[in-house]
Amino acid sequence: MSAPVRKYEVALKIFARIGRLLMRHIPSLRARRRNPPLSRAMDSFAPANAKHSPRLAKTGIAFAAFPVACILASPAVAQTAAPCAPIRFEGAAYTVCTFDARRDTIQMFWKGADARPYGAFAPLAAALNAKGRALRFAMNAGIYQESTAPVGLYVEDGKQLRKPDLRDGDSNFHLKPNGVFFVGDASVGVMESARYVAAAPKARYATQSGPMLVIDGAIHPKILPTGTSAKTRNGVGVRNGVIAAFAISDEPVTFYAFARLFRDGLNCPNALYLDGSISSLYSADLKRDDALWPVGPIVAVTAPSPAH
Repeated sequence: MSAPVRKYEVALKIFARIGRLLMRHIPSLRARRRNPPLSRAMDSFAPANAKHSPRLAKTGIAFAAFPVACILASPAVAQTAAPCAPIRFEGAAYTVCTFDARRDTIQMFWKGADARPYGAFAPLAAALNAKGRALRFAMNAGIYQESTAPVGLYVEDGKQLRKPDLRDGDSNFHLKPNGVFFVGDASVGVMESARYVAAAPKARYATQSGPMLVIDGAIHPKILPTGTSAKTRNGVGVRNGVIAAFAISDEPVTFYAFARLFRDGLNCPNALYLDGSISSLYSADLKRDDALWPVGPIVAVTAPSPAH
């Protein structure tokens, strides 16, 4: 490992710790953590003169992204051999985690054995460890209700727990076309919701969200470069039916910038928006565990625990 990379990792850990300390000791931020706004209205398709304020909830991540801006100055996407890595694309900082469904175990989780939602990454990690599995990666897996119930289709371990929602509406979720991210046998996919329902692909796991970011190589027709709403966002894109690229912005970005990341930076012909503002990431490699908001369904990558 080169000296600049070592310096970067040290700096990243320091800034991440500062962010966590801020969250613990600033009362207003703690209150927002306990009472997150779970209803997300359509946020980035307003006129160009609309004013939006980035949420403070991602303070820790914003601090952690600072050394990325200093060291990874190239506009091109640069990744290491590790599944998760910080990158810069078109001037913005992201963390991207890439997995191959042919060798990595990609799953989704909502509730534990006690039928209560996990609600965070730590309880899921503990439950997996008790079964001899280790949590390598996790991310919030779509928009959810205040009860943490998924909005729209949700399939876990081959069982459909929530029905598809094909209704129109004013939220990001209902901005047509929305879509479904699904995991099959050694395969992954992102497909428009109506097409998914019609095709009924065999899926072990699936989550519906919206809007689609990239559709067959084209950015969603209603996601415009003039959009001004900038938020922390996370999503997933798919390549070649086997590669899943999960991304979270480490600073507020527009929908258009986020869509371009998947299409032009990660070469994903199809990509789906998972959520914004409350976006959270767990990465064992990066020693990162975002615990800023309660989460609903979780997409995760697990592996046999070294202890077992």
